Amino acid sequence: MPDILISENIRGAAVDALASRFEVETLPDLWKDPAELLKRVADVRALIVRNQTQVNAEMFAAAKKLVVVGRAGVGLDNVDVDAATKAGVQIACTPDQNAISVAELAIGLMLSLARMIPAANEDTKAGNWNRQRFLGTELYGKTLGIVGAGKIGFLTARRAQAFGMKVLAYDPFVSPDSVLLADLNAKLVGLDELLSQSDVVSCHLPSTPATQGIFNAARFGMMKPTATFINTSRGEVVNETDLLEVLRAKKIGGAALDVRAKEPPQAGELEKLDNLILTPHTAALTAEAQHRVTDSICEDVALVLDGKPARNPVNKV
Repeated sequence: MPDILISENIRGAAVDALASRFEVETLPDLWKDPAELLKRVADVRALIVRNQTQVNAEMFAAAKKLVVVGRAGVGLDNVDVDAATKAGVQIACTPDQNAISVAELAIGLMLSLARMIPAANEDTKAGNWNRQRFLGTELYGKTLGIVGAGKIGFLTARRAQAFGMKVLAYDPFVSPDSVLLADLNAKLVGLDELLSQSDVVSCHLPSTPATQGIFNAARFGMMKPTATFINTSRGEVVNETDLLEVLRAKKIGGAALDVRAKEPPQAGELEKLDNLILTPHTAALTAEAQHRVTDSICEDVALVLDGKPARNPVNKV
């Protein structure tokens, strides 16, 4: 039986190195078959996942030999951490390794909305030359509202400052005298104030009961009619029905979503909007970020299997 089971598409030199020391089984599509997953996890000591595998109490009950779960990424909405702790299973993640890539995509989406790059590209490739149709706006002098002032939010704001943007931040878990906020010369404000004053709102929130649906009709209604909204965090934080109606009525300037409430989504009315940019949850998908993520999670899994503490533990066991 394998020591380590990998239930999603996680490959690279770090996985090969892990396989040189432990018995590793990689089944990239196993997450799609929960019943088979429960069978295969029963005798393994370690499980490595991304964001698709549902690591829940039922799994911990079935996996009597499990000592560590490595989450290749930062979000933990697919991992029941409390159940893991009760079962004595260490959870490790990669909190910072893909932050640069996510921040860069957020900036790319800001520019794409401000200058209508996707629409201009499509129209020009169709044989047109509609210069006046694509009159854009500058980021210079505008206000960026960061919702969720963690590492990704900080890196996004840092890059936005290079364009001459002012920064507001909302995060109930960040102190007003935060060194990171001081470094950005950013003002920590309430969410309502941030929405009403920002020209670009960039969301970097985890999916929790408190954040699910936090961006709804009322909150979008607080934004400037010219403001744009970007979400590279979790799709569940946005009420997509409300966003659809706001964009249809052009009550805000536009939006860009890299994440959806259900992934992959079924094509619907959102996909028909010309003031919405959609990308398929690619924020962390760069060669560099994936290399760092894979290296980090493989290292932590090996450490725990060797009886040592993980470098990036989520829980205490």
